[in-house]
Amino acid sequence: MILKSIVVGSFGANCYVVGCEETKEAVVIDPGGEVNLILDELKGKGLKVKYIVNTHGHIDHIGGNDELREATGAQVMIHEQDASMLIEPKLNFSGMMGRQEGFRAADTILKEGDVIEFGTIKLKVLHTPGHTKGGICLLTDGLVFTGDTLFNESIGRTDFPGGDYDSIIKSIKEKLMTLPDETIVYPGHMGDSTIAHERKYNPFLR
Repeated sequence: MILKSIVVGSFGANCYVVGCEETKEAVVIDPGGEVNLILDELKGKGLKVKYIVNTHGHIDHIGGNDELREATGAQVMIHEQDASMLIEPKLNFSGMMGRQEGFRAADTILKEGDVIEFGTIKLKVLHTPGHTKGGICLLTDGLVFTGDTLFNESIGRTDFPGGDYDSIIKSIKEKLMTLPDETIVYPGHMGDSTIAHERKYNPFLR
């Protein structure tokens, strides 16, 4: 697997480029902005983007969707409960970044248990509401992309519209803390972690 993290935008969101070494097919997870950096990474590794996957619908994770889709022809995917956030500026919080911005609708609507396949890689969709109603994590062998659900020793904010503290704790405990200890956690902000580390040190999970 080819895996590269790129920090993008004024909110420092982690965008992930994940590629198959055999076929060079790839997905881009949460292209929040600075699409030129993402395209440079794709070109440098000879990757062709098949899908753009949004872990949720906030502006710092979707801001580069349309530009990247236009440049690559990739399909945009988001969970069904966050789909409206792409097209409604008041829902995606683009106003917080000084603009009211809507984006094109998703090409594919995701739900719990869906599997995203590209090359030899499969990402399983885990619906993890709490930060938003349609927040998802993406699980593959030995690692999980957690968006703004789980961070290194922290969790996503739940004080925005659509957020719910009890829901995010339930999501983490039932969908993530059941994974093997050695599973690497790649979050939507800040550095990576492991399930074992979060189980032991995350103050929200004690």
